[in-house]
Amino acid sequence: MSHSRDLPASQRPASVPLFDISRQHAALDEQIQSALAAVCRSGKFVLGPECVELERDLAAYSGAKHGIACASGSDALLLALMAYDVGPGAEVICPSYTFFATASAVTRLGATPVFVDIDADTCNLDVAQLESHITPRTKAIIPVHLYGQCVEMGPLVAIARKHGLAIIEDACQAIGAKYHGVPAGALGDVGCFSFYPTKNLGAYGDGGLLTTNDDAIADKLRLLRGHGMQPRYYHRIVGINSRLDTMQAAVLKVKLPHLDAWTAARQERADRYEAWFRASGLDRLFRLPKVAADRRHVWNQYVVHVDGGRRDSLREYLAARKVGTEIYYPVPLHKQECFQYLGYADGSLPNTERAACETLALPIFPELTVAEQRAVVEEIAGYFGVQAVTDGPSEVRRAA
Repeated sequence: MSHSRDLPASQRPASVPLFDISRQHAALDEQIQSALAAVCRSGKFVLGPECVELERDLAAYSGAKHGIACASGSDALLLALMAYDVGPGAEVICPSYTFFATASAVTRLGATPVFVDIDADTCNLDVAQLESHITPRTKAIIPVHLYGQCVEMGPLVAIARKHGLAIIEDACQAIGAKYHGVPAGALGDVGCFSFYPTKNLGAYGDGGLLTTNDDAIADKLRLLRGHGMQPRYYHRIVGINSRLDTMQAAVLKVKLPHLDAWTAARQERADRYEAWFRASGLDRLFRLPKVAADRRHVWNQYVVHVDGGRRDSLREYLAARKVGTEIYYPVPLHKQECFQYLGYADGSLPNTERAACETLALPIFPELTVAEQRAVVEEIAGYFGVQAVTDGPSEVRRAA
């Protein structure tokens, strides 16, 4: 057994960041700089050949026939809805416990988001409640693969097919995640990905991708991302300007071959947290994340549930000891000021509202060191007044 306050100062990290992308970039700096220089020499800065190659490689990685690069994950969601002609009068089902872009893409097109509660264990959309929210106006469903774990897609797909609804996967936190062996992005009609720098596969800025196996939808998505223009200056439909710049594609091409190794490193750190939390008895004081059956969890976030009103005080305690944390998400979408017109009452989505009060994301990224992770566990143990156990086995077995 060990505790950070008993260790020599030289063995304790001065701080533990929630995320530190600089470590990853330092290891790849020479390759990335060379790739960026090649783009500069080519002068093809928007949708250049690197973009085409990235689309091909990411489609293959995600098990889809087509990859369509765009400017951001938010735009990917918007473009997907546009491809299915979602507009005024339409309803789109989605969770309230998600990043704002999931629902804002719906409202930007004049449609109405219909929020469904989440499963208490995974924080993903509760598929058992899905069908009761379908109306004649429902046009699509957006399942969000939150934190890096896929929604229960089998029954969701069956419900969507029964009612003739489009399935637009929000896989912005879930590249490489799998459900029954099928990758996120190939489980529905269109998959939406984000390459924001903090994602498991992050660019040097914004970037996004759509995946689909539907040839006609792929053609429409390519048209929509470029003002509906084809050929140049001839506009068949009204689209938007959402093209991936070649600099970001070049960075992502350097990073993609490392993604599976980075995912394995995240999984190892998730396993270590679980082993140490259980060995310390901390799993009886707060709830650990649950990996559902037949999933490949890629751990974009490691999120625990701290109830009894102690989440915020724990976060303050850790911040004072320079341990980074975050809350994803403190205010569910149905309680946001801009969505009050939808009329959701307090308590209407109980699991969602409970999660907003209980969830806390702890540091997890491929370069997080054992010493840093030990410090996280030991500081949490200190808050709860228990002895941390951070020796011995540091892994629990998970399905690949």
